[in-house]
Amino acid sequence: MNPSERIKELVKILNQANHDYYVLDESKITDQEFDKLLRELIVLEEKYPEYVLEDSPTKRVGGEVVSKFNKITHNIPMLSLPNVFNEDEVKEFAERIEKEITNPKYVCEYKIDGLSVSLKYVNGLLVSGATRGDGQVGEDITHNVKTIKSIPLKLNKQIDIEVRGEIYMSKETLKKINEERVLNGDTPLQNVRNAAAGSVRQLDSKIAAKRNLEAWIYHLPNPEDYGIKTHHEALAFMKELGFRTNPNNKLVSNKNEIIEYINEAATKRDDLPYEIDGIVIKLDDLEMQKKMGYTSKYPRWATAYKFPAQEVLTKLTDIIFTVGRTGQITPNAVLDPVIVMGSTISRATLHNEDYVIMKDLKIGDTVSIHKAGDVIPEVVEAKTERRDGSEKPFVMIDKCPICETKLIKKEGQVDYYCPNTNCPARSIEKFIHFASKGAMDIDGLGDEIIEDFYNLNIIKSYTDFFKLFNHKEEIMNLEGYGLKKITNILDSVENAKHSSLDRLLFGLGIEGVGAKTAKIIAEHYPDIRLLYNVSIEDLSNIKDIGPILANNIYNYFQDNENRKLIEELIDLGVNTTYTLNKTKYNEQVTSKKIVITGTLSVASRPFIKELLESFGGVVVESVSKKTDLVLVGENPGSKYEKAKELGIKILDDNEVTKLINELKSEY
Repeated sequence: MNPSERIKELVKILNQANHDYYVLDESKITDQEFDKLLRELIVLEEKYPEYVLEDSPTKRVGGEVVSKFNKITHNIPMLSLPNVFNEDEVKEFAERIEKEITNPKYVCEYKIDGLSVSLKYVNGLLVSGATRGDGQVGEDITHNVKTIKSIPLKLNKQIDIEVRGEIYMSKETLKKINEERVLNGDTPLQNVRNAAAGSVRQLDSKIAAKRNLEAWIYHLPNPEDYGIKTHHEALAFMKELGFRTNPNNKLVSNKNEIIEYINEAATKRDDLPYEIDGIVIKLDDLEMQKKMGYTSKYPRWATAYKFPAQEVLTKLTDIIFTVGRTGQITPNAVLDPVIVMGSTISRATLHNEDYVIMKDLKIGDTVSIHKAGDVIPEVVEAKTERRDGSEKPFVMIDKCPICETKLIKKEGQVDYYCPNTNCPARSIEKFIHFASKGAMDIDGLGDEIIEDFYNLNIIKSYTDFFKLFNHKEEIMNLEGYGLKKITNILDSVENAKHSSLDRLLFGLGIEGVGAKTAKIIAEHYPDIRLLYNVSIEDLSNIKDIGPILANNIYNYFQDNENRKLIEELIDLGVNTTYTLNKTKYNEQVTSKKIVITGTLSVASRPFIKELLESFGGVVVESVSKKTDLVLVGENPGSKYEKAKELGIKILDDNEVTKLINELKSEY
């Protein structure tokens, strides 16, 4: 075979291998075979440069250096998308469309955390790659785009086309690069987005080539020119041409299916090999897109749901103090309102004096906040470098902010307390807690209503909740309390009487007894009167109950006033026995630490987690030596590799399906 023909053959084989590996995620030849063929091609191209092809894989290794970034004008503007931040806003977007469009369909796509790119091909060959820039004019990054193996240099058809997508860096690549940078004494790259953007803006393409960038293609600006009528058809068309499109794209029919897609993506997010920061939602039909049109900045037919920010900055405008049901004084941060994980946050607990001092917080500081456990707003740190001297130091109060009683600090503890058992704030807070969802779950009795009832002397004891029917006429005469509202409250009070003992124990506000501890106590002492005769030693022998907590429980039930309260509750018909089923047993699950990774076909992850926990399984997020079992679905990620490395028992998708069906039959 002559050199020209052999070069063509090698280019075809190697390009197909690159496509299989980087686009289809398949390997049809070994790394050794690929390297051998690539070396042969390099030798032939050096010897016969006149036969070098435009789509040769050797052009991906980098080497081209530009002196500056030239500008490229986008023939069709690269518009950004409007953002929405919660389910209500997603539904509002869909409802606006549904007012004008009959039975619309939507395409949901992962919003890749990277850098937008426009690619142009002439006669099937890549001629340019450009950043978004200001939407009208971007920077020419063609020399770096050519190093990205998932971007084809030559298409499957000789066609003129422009496509758009996202260049990104995988989590694993960032990790490896940063490990190397630390060893070399360099500053680690901050995150995958900055790493990708910095890589494509290198003047020397060899640097970009070493960064192992990847790309997903998700938009065809002029689909009508190719006889395409819907966005999902455009995605299929681009895939046929050889572009890499995301397999997680999905065509859905209504706003509920959009929400389902978002929730499913949120559960998969951590296990993906790349970062996503949201979901893009697009009206599928192109004619309908035209009908919806554009604003001056955005298309009206598409939006981007942004996953809640994990950490944001805001201003600490004040520190105020609240009194809890036990008299504990808590400093609280008053914040400039800011959206964190889909909800507006203006307050966050600062726990105690030591916490504020440790974090060196001052009134007027710029602070970073996030939601601890994705639920509770937490101040992470003060940005001390932003201080300008106007900040005010934190000063701990010495008197109760409600009744002005001098505060006390118990020996060996960090918290201050109001010792006044008749402090209105203490009473109101303990009643709010008693009616709360985790305790007696009395629906309709919000914080303000309980405060109203307390001030009107309607609720002065836990027993008064179950005597509210005596005040029905009085309450109905209050502004805002109609027959329907008070009837709902009384019905909820009646339902609360049948709550299991663990809820009552939690609701009583015994110092140190949370919901989990209350359940442990109830499992060991399923009738509340059994606790009248329990000893501190007996309680201390229960797992997870230490001597201090045992002492608190013992003292509570030795108090005659507390016993009198319990007897009154019993007389009012309140259940004081443990009625919940004890944890079911399964040899593979009970007391085992279990990790779920990848997408399982048998059921959603939340359902599987709940089912495993009902059998006493402990579902954890990360794989360690203490992990007992790993359930592996599609696209499992690094957790699967670590489990194999540690020799932990692994169940594949078929085995998981069998296990879950077995648990469901026993449930």
